[in-house]
Amino acid sequence: MHTIFENLTKKIEFTSDLKRNIHLFLTINKCPQTADHCIDVGTEARRLAFMFEANHEAAEIAGWLHDISAVFPNSERIDISRQLQIDILPEEELFPMIIHQKISKVMARDIFGITDQEILDAVGCHTTLRANATLLDQVLFVADKIAWDQSGAPPYIEELNRNLKNSLTHGAFAYINYLWERQETLKVVHPWLKEAYEELKNKVSIF
Repeated sequence: MHTIFENLTKKIEFTSDLKRNIHLFLTINKCPQTADHCIDVGTEARRLAFMFEANHEAAEIAGWLHDISAVFPNSERIDISRQLQIDILPEEELFPMIIHQKISKVMARDIFGITDQEILDAVGCHTTLRANATLLDQVLFVADKIAWDQSGAPPYIEELNRNLKNSLTHGAFAYINYLWERQETLKVVHPWLKEAYEELKNKVSIF
């Protein structure tokens, strides 16, 4: 384990219960709302996985893990990423919040011992998605947008749910398109999001 994680884990006695470990990790490190959000996203990811014939256990685990990097404030995330030897894109340097997906991926592997590459990759793109997204990538991406971490109903939820009736890809595109239509309000347009938009736009047009 990287030394940067030692202070975060030294007070925790990990057990074989991964869900409990993750919730405890976030709670002890002063992120109780994120802890609850991660459990909610895990539940939603499991539901979507059953709907779209994805691996429901992997989906739930990815949901539990996706925001574990919330323990690092935005102001520290670029420095943390450098220490973890994570590739940093210019857009991420400008808007460090968005690199939390990459940090969570490393933490899932190094702190919680996740070796399933599909789970790690889904965690690593859950905010932006990516080109050539796997089924699990899309499940986690959509679950995170449905079980969002703010009060009230998401402003895009009706459109997303309507499109989800067609396919998971339609649901994922509905959210990305929502952002795309409002990109002038975004701090940055992440290149992975742009690539996912272009790819999914073509896919939904031929359904």
